[in-house]
Amino acid sequence: MSNVEAEPEELQCAPVGPAAGVEVLEAREVPLGGPRAMQVRRTLPQRARTLIGAWCFADHYGPVEVASAAGMDVPPHPHTGLQTVSWLFAGEVEHRDSMGTHAFIRPGEMNLMTGGLGIAHSEVSTPGTAVLHGVQLWVALPEADRRAPRDFQHHVPEPVRVGGAEIRVFLGSLAGSASPVRTFTPLLGAQIDLDPHAALTLDTDPDYEHGLLVDAGDATLNGTAIRPAELGYTAPGATTLRLVNEGDAPARAILLGGPPFGEEIVMWWNFIGRSHDDIAAAREDWESAADRFGAVEGYPGRRLPAPALPNAVIMPRRNPPPRA
Repeated sequence: MSNVEAEPEELQCAPVGPAAGVEVLEAREVPLGGPRAMQVRRTLPQRARTLIGAWCFADHYGPVEVASAAGMDVPPHPHTGLQTVSWLFAGEVEHRDSMGTHAFIRPGEMNLMTGGLGIAHSEVSTPGTAVLHGVQLWVALPEADRRAPRDFQHHVPEPVRVGGAEIRVFLGSLAGSASPVRTFTPLLGAQIDLDPHAALTLDTDPDYEHGLLVDAGDATLNGTAIRPAELGYTAPGATTLRLVNEGDAPARAILLGGPPFGEEIVMWWNFIGRSHDDIAAAREDWESAADRFGAVEGYPGRRLPAPALPNAVIMPRRNPPPRA
């Protein structure tokens, strides 16, 4: 998925009481790249919080009725220094990349693509898709691995039932379920579906910080209400998280986590580097069709051009220091 923003805007980050220990990150709507822009809701990155673990980007979209609105049609575009994680609740998306991969993304199935030194891909919702609904997530690669070779992994996690919840762990481990997918830093990624009025206490790694992105329902995280499209953040230190669905309908959320990512990153368009020069070089290579990114075969159209660089130096970012 292409990030059409050159520089993330300020989002609101509302701490909710010292006892709760939960910050609520609000989303903003932005257009997805390409000639037929689909609106998505973005909670990461923002000035108040750049990363949760190594998770550095979270887009949440739909449900969109494709027959009456633009579906997903993102032409070939580049990535550096990151992994993309695609996860759907409804619909189907066709993926093509410069490794020669031709795959589909369906509900309950994860596609993870590594674009360290450089990769290109396209994403298009299929003709049979009536409703499109899901999340697109990015993971920053650490300095030692940010030039890693291209890679693509597909995983279908088995759902596990825990009390009044169903959990699908697509990265890391949770509730006795573990994903075999390779990552470059410890990570957690899971879909959690809560029955009406269900409560769930999860054992968690105290070295991890966590983010709960609510898709639907009346969910609370450690007693703090998280509305749909909001993300609740908790700092490292806790050994449990408590999720409650206080409504009469099912609730659904994506739980993300990982140890704090201590490195500063520079993030612009679809590139992650460590300096302005890293970004400028990646843009130049993409615009000149350098071998660094390869070519995407089979997409019926032109590739996505890079926007112009800003007239200022793009500065590194890291998370703010923890509150005392």
